[in-house]
Amino acid sequence: MAYRLGVDVGGTFTDLLLFNTSDGSFWRHKTPSTPHDSSEGILNGVTAICAKAGIAAAQVDALLHGTTVATNAVLEGKGSRVGLITTEGYRHIMQIARSYVPGGLAAWIIWPKPTPLAALEDTVTVKGRIDSDGNEIRPLDEADVRRAVATLKTQGVEAVTVSLINAYANGAQESRIGGIVSEMMPNVPVSLSHEVLPEMQEYERTLTTVANAAVRPVVSKYVSNLRERLKVEGLTGKLSLLRSDGGLMSAAKAEEHPVNILMSGPAGGVTGAIWVGRNAGIKNILTLDVGGTSTDVALIENLEPRRVRNTDVGHLSVRASSLDVKTVGAGGGSIAYVPDLTKALRVGPQSAGAVPGPVAYGKGGDLPTVTDANVVLGYLPENLLGGTFQLDREGAKRAVQTIADALGIDLMAAARGIIDIVNENMFGALRMISVQQGYDPRHFALMGFGGAGPLHVNAVARLMGSWPAVSPVSPGVLCALGDATTRMRTETARSFSRLASTASTDELQSILNEMASQTRGELIADGVPESEIESSFEIDVRYAGQAFEVPLTITPDVLARDGVQGLLDRFDEEHNRLFTFNMDTPHEIVNLRAVALGRTLDLPAQQLPTGDGNPAAAKLRDHTLWMDGREQAAVIYDRSKLRQGDVIPGPAIVIEMDSTTLIESGCVATVDAVGNILINLA
Repeated sequence: MAYRLGVDVGGTFTDLLLFNTSDGSFWRHKTPSTPHDSSEGILNGVTAICAKAGIAAAQVDALLHGTTVATNAVLEGKGSRVGLITTEGYRHIMQIARSYVPGGLAAWIIWPKPTPLAALEDTVTVKGRIDSDGNEIRPLDEADVRRAVATLKTQGVEAVTVSLINAYANGAQESRIGGIVSEMMPNVPVSLSHEVLPEMQEYERTLTTVANAAVRPVVSKYVSNLRERLKVEGLTGKLSLLRSDGGLMSAAKAEEHPVNILMSGPAGGVTGAIWVGRNAGIKNILTLDVGGTSTDVALIENLEPRRVRNTDVGHLSVRASSLDVKTVGAGGGSIAYVPDLTKALRVGPQSAGAVPGPVAYGKGGDLPTVTDANVVLGYLPENLLGGTFQLDREGAKRAVQTIADALGIDLMAAARGIIDIVNENMFGALRMISVQQGYDPRHFALMGFGGAGPLHVNAVARLMGSWPAVSPVSPGVLCALGDATTRMRTETARSFSRLASTASTDELQSILNEMASQTRGELIADGVPESEIESSFEIDVRYAGQAFEVPLTITPDVLARDGVQGLLDRFDEEHNRLFTFNMDTPHEIVNLRAVALGRTLDLPAQQLPTGDGNPAAAKLRDHTLWMDGREQAAVIYDRSKLRQGDVIPGPAIVIEMDSTTLIESGCVATVDAVGNILINLA
C-alpha cells in the first residue's frame, strides 16, 4: 500500500492528513505548532499520525508540505541581506521602483515607502550591455565584475542577485557573473534574473529575483533541516512543497526558487477544495477558509482555480504565478470593540490570536471575540466532543456584555451583531473575487473550511446567494488534504512582445513546444514519468498601448485548431467579461509560458454507509441557541456517526474533531455519499 502525507503548518496548529492511496482511507491529526522550529512540530505530528495508522514512517512514499516560512520571512523582515549586481547606470532601480502609491486622496503624503529588499549600499553596477533583441552591444568587463563582487563580499551580504538590463533576451552575461560570484563567494547563494523570471519589465524582474534571493537562505536552511530530521525518523519518502499556484515542486527546486512558495499556505485550502468538489460532483466553488486571525477566499470555476501573475505578501508584490486568494482580517479571534468617537460596533482586524485567545478558551483572554459571540449564541456548544474540550460560556458572556453595555442593547443582540458584522466582512472579500471579477456568485457553491469556516458558511451563503453551502469532510485540516492531493507543476516564461498581426501560429507553436520540452525535462528530473506529464500554454495578450495584460490558458491542441485568431477572440471575450468593453485597437502578444503538470492523482474518497435519511443515530443531545431574534430548540449531532442520505433540518449543530458546522433555521442539510454536508434553503 502507498501512503501520502499532507502537512500544513499554521500559526497555532500543524495539521496532518495521511492518505492510503489504494483505498482512500485517511487519518488526521492536529498538533501544536512550534514557531521557533517548525520541523519540531512536524516531527511530533508525523510520529503521532503514523502511530494512529499503525504504520512505520518509512512506509510514507511522499510528504507534501505547505509552509509559510518564506511568507513570514518577508512579513517579519527576516530575509537575508541581499547584494544586487545590475547594469551600469541602473543602480537606483530598486529605489525608483514604480510611480504607484496605494491608497486614496493624499496617500502620497502619508504613505510610508517600504524599504527595498536590496539596500542601495549593497547595490553595485558592472560594465556590459545587452540590447532588447538579445545582442551583446558592449562586452562584459570581468575585471569590473570582480571589483564589484569584492565590494559585496566586504559588505557581508548573505545572498546575491544578478539582474542586468534585457537579460530576459540573453542571459549569457548574467551566467558569467554568477560564475564569478560562486568562485569568489562559494557559500553564498546566487539568483539570476533570467532564470527566475525571463520576462521584460526590468523592475518587476529585478524585484522578483531580489525577493527570491532574500528568502533563499532561510528556506534552504529550513528545507535541509526538515529533510535531515525526517530521515532520522525513518521517513525517506519524497519531500515536495506546495507552490503559490497550487502545484507541487520538489524540495530541491524550492530551495533554488523559493519566490514560488510565498503563498504556499493559503494555496493548500484551494487545492483541497478542488479534490472535495471533484468527489462531490461540484465544479464551481467559492472557498471560505476561516482561521483564527483571517479569512482567505478564492474562486474555482470548472474545478480550475483562478490564477494571477502577481504574488502579494504585505507591501511586496512580485511577478510569480499564484492562486487568486484574497484575505480579510476576520476570524474566530477577531476582537469586537466600540470606538468612543463613533459608538458603532467594529470587529477586527485586530485578533486575540492563539495567546491569550478568546475569553471562552480560558487562557487569559479578556477581550470579546467572534468565537466568544458564537459561544454566547449557542453556535459553539461549551461541552464539545463528550466533554474533552470545555469552553467558558460564562466568561464569554461577561466579555460580550461589555459590547452590549457600550451599545445600550441586550446581550444576545450584541453577540448576534458581532457575528453579522464578521459575516459581512467575509461577504465583502467574496464579492472581490466573484462579482468584481465578472462572476455571478449564484452560479457557485460556497465551501467553508478551516477551524471556523463551517460555522459561518451557512450565513455567508445567504448573503451571497451561493448554494449549496458545503461543509467538507475534515474541514479543519483541508489545507493538509490539499497538500496531499495536488500534483507536480512547473513553468517557464519568455517575452515575445509583438503585435499579433506579425505572429503566425506556427511560430508560436515552435517557441512554445521548445519551452514545453524544457518544463517536461524538469519534471522528469524530479522523478515524474514522462507518460504522466501533460503540457499547457499561457499567453499574455493586451491591446497595444495598454499597461497590463490578460493571461490566457490554452492547450497545444486548441492552439493548433484555432490559431492566433482564436486566441485573440478569447482575449476579447475575457476583456469584456472583466471590464465590460473592448477596444478597436491592434492586439499585442506580450509573454509566453509553458506549464508542465504531473498526473492528477485519482485518490478515491471513502463512501459512507447508506442511511434511511434519519440522522437520529448521530444525535448527541438537544440544545438551545439564539437565532432570528429568539431562542430556538436545536439538536447537536456527531459527524462521525452520520450516514449518506441523512437529512438534518435546521437549526442544528454538527461537531467533530477539528471543526463545528452550523445549520441555520430555514435551511436543511443533506449528507452526500462521501460525507460532505450540503446545506440548502429548506
